[in-house]
Amino acid sequence: MRAIVEQYLALVAKGTAEQITALYTPGATLEDPVGSDPHVGTDAVLAFYKIIEPIERSTELVSFKAAGNVAVFEFRIVTSFPQVTVELSPVDIMEFDENGLITRMRALWGPEDIVQRPS
Repeated sequence: MRAIVEQYLALVAKGTAEQITALYTPGATLEDPVGSDPHVGTDAVLAFYKIIEPIERSTELVSFKAAGNVAVFEFRIVTSFPQVTVELSPVDIMEFDENGLITRMRALWGPEDIVQRPS
């Protein structure tokens, strides 16, 4: 699971929405942040990641834990815009199927986890 999480973070940093979505099962759910309406299925997951595709971004794994088919990890994502750099530190909970594909992803974060700095 750690290898999949590391691949996921590498793709969130530099990959395409299609590459990220390929890590999910066809019926997967994505809830980001927790409490928002979940994105269900390939098309919805793809549309979610399409939003970040044109943005300059980087990621860093902060911590990782796994048991059974569940991984929990904290990471940092930094997005850069001409006027501002935005850093977010969510904790993601991912569930996997027997083939190592993501069946469910839930991201825990709130406004207090966002730091903005002038670019």
